[in-house]
Amino acid sequence: MTYELGQGTGPLRGVKVVEIAGIGPGPHACMILADLGADVIRVDRPGGNPLSSGRSDLLNRGRPSVALDLKQPAAVETVLALVEGADVLVEGLRPGATERLGLGPEDCHARNPRLVYGRMTGWGQEGPWSQAAGHDMNYIAISGALHGLGQDPARPHFPSNLLGDFGGGSTYLVIGVLAALLEARASGHGQVVDAAIVDGTAHLNAMTSTFAALGLDPGRRRSGLLDGGTPWYDLYETADGQHVSVGALEPQFWRELETRIGVDLPDRDDPANHATIRGALTARFKEKTQAEWAEVFDGTDACVAPVVPLADAPRHPHLAARDTFVERDGVTQPAPAPRFSRTQATLSAPPPTPGEHTREALAAWGIADVDALLADGAATQA
Repeated sequence: MTYELGQGTGPLRGVKVVEIAGIGPGPHACMILADLGADVIRVDRPGGNPLSSGRSDLLNRGRPSVALDLKQPAAVETVLALVEGADVLVEGLRPGATERLGLGPEDCHARNPRLVYGRMTGWGQEGPWSQAAGHDMNYIAISGALHGLGQDPARPHFPSNLLGDFGGGSTYLVIGVLAALLEARASGHGQVVDAAIVDGTAHLNAMTSTFAALGLDPGRRRSGLLDGGTPWYDLYETADGQHVSVGALEPQFWRELETRIGVDLPDRDDPANHATIRGALTARFKEKTQAEWAEVFDGTDACVAPVVPLADAPRHPHLAARDTFVERDGVTQPAPAPRFSRTQATLSAPPPTPGEHTREALAAWGIADVDALLADGAATQA
């Protein structure tokens, strides 16, 4: 195939990113950067990561994969040569791993002082647990976020790995990289971005800290304003065993819900009425199917929406009208987000196999004598 730089259409077109392949939040961050138009080159280990799902891994879309054996000096030198022409490097290895490879911040800044060096970890680069293994659930557990999740008073419930890996992780890495990139273009100096999931998750949870300061968060599940503690912000089962979400927080939205649901409800400002209101809503929502309730509340200000499985989400009328999901190469996937009025984001190449673009991508980035790297085993062409 032919690979060329500068094919992105988004606002980051012309920004060059070197990705040292990892799993989870690091690839997700680089997917975002590629969707926004950056030229990202993904450096995989030969054979790839066994935890990656190859061509089905949407987190790897939008960028070529080159396979380099970073245990070989020629491969390390190749990455440093890529760094010389890059704006950003992203890595998600354990603290100290890139330094041992000869690809740490000092090594890279010696080649390119303007480089933004993005680091993605769970615990952060420093601290007593920085060298310990961990996963999303562990990071959000000590950050104060997991304890309050769910509506089961007996135990918390974790939202897959959305909150830590991607909410407190990749999102904050992208924010940090873009902020440092903007500053580097003004100052001429790069810097290290230490994106830790524990830090990002704590920051993401600032509203809960606000509620706690106001005395509105007693620290118990299903007891606050946004965790099912009130009957006007909760889930209700429908006649067909599905659910609807009710988020009628403001009084005017609550009045709209009362009108649409067709039940006389007592004053919600009196806490003594909450159990009665919840019981009435529970009984009423079980009288119609989810589809019937969706029609009742369609486009209204009652803040009621059906709980839709991911497989059905692309067909929801609102998401379909916005093309929130798109089909590319036979795979239905989320479209790039957010949207731009002038520099539309890019949905380009499908996820590659590790090393699929070694020869052409390295050549496009200006690496000389790729054939010698392949012959010596420092690089692998899938």
